[in-house]
Amino acid sequence: MIGKLSGIVDSVAEDHAVIDVGGVGYLVHAPSSTLGKLAAGAAASLMIETKVSEEAIRLYGFSTAEEREWFRLLQGVQNVGARVALNVLSALSARELERAVALGDKTAVGRAQGIGPKLATRIVTELKDKAPAMMLRGHAEDGAAAIAVAPRGPEADAVAALLKLGYSQTQAAEAIARAARELGEHTPLDALIRESLRAMAR
Repeated sequence: MIGKLSGIVDSVAEDHAVIDVGGVGYLVHAPSSTLGKLAAGAAASLMIETKVSEEAIRLYGFSTAEEREWFRLLQGVQNVGARVALNVLSALSARELERAVALGDKTAVGRAQGIGPKLATRIVTELKDKAPAMMLRGHAEDGAAAIAVAPRGPEADAVAALLKLGYSQTQAAEAIARAARELGEHTPLDALIRESLRAMAR
């Protein structure tokens, strides 16, 4: 099984790219967020999910292990296959998807092509318990699965602070995700903690 590809981008199409690795061109399907970072002739390194069926062997590429993990999780939801999962990751970044799932924001998930209201509801409902763990995960860059590491960034540090105060992981992750959405990107750590505590005290 292929877990990572590093090579030169041969070409980029609407839903896939061809990566030249030692003279062999690998056709890799990918979300638009990943394809948008690729340019013909440039070096590229993608995290790969390999799907083997009776008809073909398909490679799905992602710029981060986090995206690949969400791709896997999404396909665990009924009626969500590889194409639909790619559509979700094309419409939402991994961080936006984490927030949407943690907050039960079916409208955000419903922006993806091919996702109706019922399926959007099913996605946020079935994956709700996965979002807090994903928000606290570090992501291996060597092709291994994501592993837990010390929190990074203001949001992760704020979640860790709430955990120390005795809140559960789910409560902390949801409160910080909600505060970050209301206050916007790059909000300082202390502001995130204050807003989340204020919201939970209401």
